[in-house]
Amino acid sequence: MRKNSIKNTRVNGEVQKVLSEIIRGEIKDPRISPMTSVVQVSVAPDLKTCKAFISVLGEEEARKDTLAGLRSAVGYIRRQLARELNLRNTPKITFILDQSIEYGVSMSKLIDDVVGKDEEKAT
Repeated sequence: MRKNSIKNTRVNGEVQKVLSEIIRGEIKDPRISPMTSVVQVSVAPDLKTCKAFISVLGEEEARKDTLAGLRSAVGYIRRQLARELNLRNTPKITFILDQSIEYGVSMSKLIDDVVGKDEEKAT
C-alpha cells in the first residue's frame, strides 16, 4: 500500500474518527482536557505505526497534562482501536501536539488589529 493511496487515506480517516470518539467519550483521565481534538492522523503504509496530531485549546499547562494523560492511556486507546477497526495490525500510536489552530487564531487576531488601525487612520 502506497503512502498516498486511496486505501491509506481511508484508513487515516477511520482511525482519526475512532480515535477522537475514544478520547472524547471513553477516557476518564482528569488530566485530559475536554477541549482536545484530533486534527490529523497519519498511519504508516504497513499499519505498524500511527502519528496522531492533537490540538488542545487552553493554556500550556493543560496541553502538557493532556499529552501526558494520552501517553499514559495509549495501551487502552490501542486496545479500543483494535476492537473498533478490523485491521491486519493495530498501529502503535504516537501523540504529537499540533498548534496550527492556535497559530491561525493568533494570525487572524493580528490581521483584525491591523485592519482596525487602518480604519481608524482613514476616518
